Amino acid sequence: MKILIQYASSELNVKNSRFLAEIFPINSASEARELLKIQKEKYEDARHVVHAFVTGENGEVLGCSDDGEPSGTAGRPALAVLKGSGITNIMLTVTRRFGGTLLGTGGLVKAYSDSAKLVLNEAQTEELIKKETFLFECSYSEWENLKRHLDEFSVEHLELAYEEKIRFKGQIPAEKKTPFEAFIENASKGGISLVFPADINADCCY
Repeated sequence: MKILIQYASSELNVKNSRFLAEIFPINSASEARELLKIQKEKYEDARHVVHAFVTGENGEVLGCSDDGEPSGTAGRPALAVLKGSGITNIMLTVTRRFGGTLLGTGGLVKAYSDSAKLVLNEAQTEELIKKETFLFECSYSEWENLKRHLDEFSVEHLELAYEEKIRFKGQIPAEKKTPFEAFIENASKGGISLVFPADINADCCY
């Protein structure tokens, strides 16, 4: 699977109806729902704001809506294009401004499918790498030693809190979890407790 890494947009004109397609990186279904609210507020003058999204490590979390278009003519065709792209963590909205000519069910399916395909041509992606979030505390002297080696484990998304001790949060590729644990164990002589919770509150370091 690949993931979308940045926003992109495109526009399709079909019989004077304008279809503005936009894609956004997301990490969850709840994030997709919040983004949809923002899009509907932004384009409150538009006839329809159709959406589809795919998220999850295997693209297993899906959603879509026709937003007032005839059932099955908008969200589902757009979602089918997303599913076929091999991209996850992606949200698509297609905003339609009506041009005065009815397109019919077949025309709508084609328009929304083509809009999704067109914007995916602009998509910038990267391979999905499963990552593990970790947290530990250490002394300032221990930190000076540890930080020189973090690049060896592709550590990213760092959060630091300078308190009585250093509190550190980051992510590493899952395949490097075991050697990273061994490194921390050896470097601290067992003095640092390395935690890999399933979900750490974003404010945990502060």
